[in-house]
Amino acid sequence: MTRATFGPACALMLLFGAVANAAAPTTRTLHEHWQFRLLPGDAQAAQHPQMRDWMPASVPGEVHTDLLAASLIPDPDRGSAEAGLQWIGLADWEYRAHFDLGAETLRRRHLDLIFEGLDTYAEVTLNGKGLLSADNMHRRWRVPAKAHLKARGNELRVVLHSPIHRLLPIVQAIPPSQRLPGAYSSAFGDEPPDVHTDNYVRKANYQYGWDWGPRYVTAGIWRPVKLEAWDGFRIDDFHIKQDSVAAGAAQLEAELDVDADAARAVELALDYRGPDGKRSAAFTQQVTLKAGHNVVRMPLRIEQPRRWFPAGYGEQALYTFDARLGDVAVTRRTGLRSIELRREKDGWGRSMAFVVNGIPVFAKGANVIPFDSFASRVTRAQHAQVLRAAREDNMNMLRLWGGGYYESDDLYDLADELGLLLWQDFMFGGAIPPADDPAFRANVRAEAIDQLTRLRDHPSIALWCGNNEIETSWKGWGDRQTFKKGAPERAAQVWAGYRKLFGDELPALAARYHGDVPYWSSSPGTNLQGEVDVDDDGDRHSWAVWSGEPVEHYLDTSPRFMSEYGLQSLPVMRSVRAFAGPDELRIDSPVITAHQKYDGGKGNARILKYIGDNYGAPKDFESFVYLSQVMQAEGIELAATHLRSERPRSMGSLYWQLNDVWPGASWSSIDYYGRRKALAFHARRFYAPLLIAPIRNKGRTHVTLVSDRMTPTAAAWRLRVIDFDGKVVRDERHEAILPPLSSALVADYDDAHLLGGADPRRMVAVFELIVGGSSVSRQFVYFDAAKNLALPDPELRTSLLREDAGYRLLVSAKRFAREVWIDSGDLDVELEVNALTLLPGETVALRLASSEALATIERELHVRDLHDAVRSFDPITGTSQ
Repeated sequence: MTRATFGPACALMLLFGAVANAAAPTTRTLHEHWQFRLLPGDAQAAQHPQMRDWMPASVPGEVHTDLLAASLIPDPDRGSAEAGLQWIGLADWEYRAHFDLGAETLRRRHLDLIFEGLDTYAEVTLNGKGLLSADNMHRRWRVPAKAHLKARGNELRVVLHSPIHRLLPIVQAIPPSQRLPGAYSSAFGDEPPDVHTDNYVRKANYQYGWDWGPRYVTAGIWRPVKLEAWDGFRIDDFHIKQDSVAAGAAQLEAELDVDADAARAVELALDYRGPDGKRSAAFTQQVTLKAGHNVVRMPLRIEQPRRWFPAGYGEQALYTFDARLGDVAVTRRTGLRSIELRREKDGWGRSMAFVVNGIPVFAKGANVIPFDSFASRVTRAQHAQVLRAAREDNMNMLRLWGGGYYESDDLYDLADELGLLLWQDFMFGGAIPPADDPAFRANVRAEAIDQLTRLRDHPSIALWCGNNEIETSWKGWGDRQTFKKGAPERAAQVWAGYRKLFGDELPALAARYHGDVPYWSSSPGTNLQGEVDVDDDGDRHSWAVWSGEPVEHYLDTSPRFMSEYGLQSLPVMRSVRAFAGPDELRIDSPVITAHQKYDGGKGNARILKYIGDNYGAPKDFESFVYLSQVMQAEGIELAATHLRSERPRSMGSLYWQLNDVWPGASWSSIDYYGRRKALAFHARRFYAPLLIAPIRNKGRTHVTLVSDRMTPTAAAWRLRVIDFDGKVVRDERHEAILPPLSSALVADYDDAHLLGGADPRRMVAVFELIVGGSSVSRQFVYFDAAKNLALPDPELRTSLLREDAGYRLLVSAKRFAREVWIDSGDLDVELEVNALTLLPGETVALRLASSEALATIERELHVRDLHDAVRSFDPITGTSQ
C-alpha cells in the first residue's frame, strides 16, 4: 500500500454558488539542489572548520550519510570509527534548497509543504518566514505555504538541533533520584552514565546505542519532502474498513478523509479490481462536502471474496480499490481477512494465539530491527532480500520491534505480497517515557494517528503493540526499583501516565483508526491484566539462556507465546572481512571488539562460553566464527522445535533476531549484507510445515509429529540409531496420520533403550518424517555434548557441475559429518541448503546460483564440519597450545 495517489481529472464537479471548479491535486518532490553545513556559531565548528561552508546534501538523507558522501568522515560501519563520530550527534546542522515554481502552480488556491520525516528537532523556514517547529521523528508534517511562495528563487531552510545538546541541560537539572531510567548509557562521554535524554524525545531509541548496534545519533530530512498543489478540496486518506470478512461475503466500508475550502456537492464513484484483475461495476453516490474536514463513507459488499491468508495457509489475494470524488482519484490496495488475538482460559492458564480467517496460526518467525544505522539509505531491494528469505525459511510472522522507526511502505507492501504477518510495535524500545506529561502524550497520539492511518490497509498487520519491555522492566529491573524507592511520588505519577498512554489512549486510537486488528499493551505482557513475562499467560521474552543458563533450559519452559529469545553469533567470514582487516582477525582485536556491542564489547566472551560448554575450544579465529554460528543455530533449533511440539499450549516462536543494523556480532540469522548464517538454514528446516520433533531431555527422548497443514497428512516416521561409521544398531518405522494444525506425541524412549549398550560417544539417533516416499523432516539426537563425542574425519568430498540455470554441487561424506558448512570465500553465491548434517556414505545434491565461472567457484569453495573446528587453542592470543 502507498498513501493516496492522485489521478487525472475526467469530470466536472457539481458546485454550490460561485465556487470554482477544483482540478486534481498535483505533487512535486523537492529533492534536488540541497546543501548542508554546521549551523553558524555551533561549538563543533572549532574542531571541524571545513564544515562551516555549504556542501552538497541528499534528501532524503542524514548528516552522517552526507558527510560520508563528501569524504569528510570514515565509513561508520568499518574499523573503529564509531567513537570518533560522536561529535556529529552533538552538533546543530542547517539544510537549504532553492527552487522555482511555474505560473500554473502559483495559481492554485492551496500550496502545502509536506515533510514525511524530519529527524528530529527541526525549525523550517521558507523565504525567511517561519513555517514549522517539528519535534518528532515519527510524524508527518503538512504546512500551508502559498502565502510565502514566489515564482523564482524560493529558499527552503531546515535547521536541525542536536537532541542531546537540547535535552541534556534539562535532564541534568532534574534531581538524580527523579531522572527517568533509560535503555543504554553512552560509552563515549557525550552523556554522563546516569543521564539519559532518549526517554524525553520521540526519536528512534536504537540510535543512542543498543546491544547489537552502534551509537549514531542522527539528524536529517530522512524521508521525502513534497509540495502539493490543490484547489477546492483534497483527499487526505482513503481507507477500506473491514467490518466483517467471511468465506461467504465481505462487508466493507470505503472511507475517505476530505479537506475542503468551501461547501460543494460532488459525486463519489467507487469500483475495485479483484486478485484476477477483473474490474467490478462502479458504485456511485452523491456527496455534500462542508468547509473543513469531511469523512465520506460508502458501504460495499463483496460476495464470495478471495481472502488473504498468511504464508502456508492459503493465497495472498489482494484487491485494488479505486475511488473518484469529483476530479480527484485515489487508489488503495488491500487484502480481505479477519484476524483476532484469541485469549481463552484453559488448563495451562490463558491462551495467546493469532486466528486468521478462523484458523489458529502457530506464529513462526523472528524479530526485525532497523535495517541500517541510517534509515534513509535502506532500499526496497534490502527489504525484499530479507523478507523473501524469511518466507523461504518458512516464516509466517515478523515482529517489528519498538526501538527503531516505523518502516517505509516498501516493507509492508512486501509483507502483504509474501503472506508475512506483522506484529507492529509502537516506537518505544524500553526506556521509561515521561508519559505523565500531557504534551508528551499529545505528541505520541499525533504520531500514532499518522502511523495507524498510513498502515491500516495492510492485511499483513496482525497486532499493534504499545511498547517493548517497558512494563516488564518497570516491574523487575534493578534501576527501575531504585527509581521507585528513591522517588515514590514521582514513580506513581509515571506509572499512572503509563497506564493512561498504553492502557487507555493508544488502544482507543487503535480501535478508532484500525479497529479490525487487536491491540496489545506491552511485550512481554498480559495486556495489563496480570503479571508479565510468565509462562501461563501472554507473551514471553526468554533470556535465561544467553544470560548463563545452558541451552537445555529452553526445555524447562512452555510459554503461551515466545516473542523473544536468542543466542549471538558472528557473521560469515566474508562479512567479517568487510569491516576488519587481516591483522584484526582476533577475538580481542579493537575492531572485532568495537563490532561486539553486548556488555561493552564483552559479548564475545559470552559466545565463547556457550561454545566451550557445548563444543570445546575453537582451534583458530575462523573456527570461532563457524562455531558461534553452529552454537546459535543448534540452540535456537532446540527452543523452536520444543515450542512447536507444545502446540496448542505454545502458539508462537519469534526468535531474536532476523536482520542486522550494521556488520558485527549479534543475534541475527541474516547479517547486514544479507548473507545467511547457519541459523537461517536451520530455520528453514525447523519451521517447515511438517516436522518431526525428537526432544531429548534428562536422558529421555520424546518424539512429536507436528503439522501446520490444513488437512490430515498420511505419513511414516522412521528411527535409526547408527554409529559414526554407519553401522545401524536400531531401525524402526511407524505409520501415522498427522491431524491438521496439530502436534502429537508418538513415542517416548530412554537412552538405554535407544542405545542398546552401544557407546553413546559414538552414536546418533536419526529421526525422519516421510510423506509420499520422501523425507520431509530429519532431526538428530545426540547422547552427549558435542565436545564429548568421538566425531570422526568424515572425508568430505565436493563436485561442482554446470547446469542450465546455474550449478549443482554434490557433497558426500564417508563417515558422519555434523554441521557441514559450505563456504564460498570472497564470492557471493546462493545456496538452497547449508549447515547440513550428512550420514555415513551419503551424498547430497544442492543447487548453487552464481554469475561466476565454474573454475572461479571451485577455487574459492571449501567445506568444513564440526570435527575439525576444535582443538587446544587460546582465542585471546590466537595461539595454539
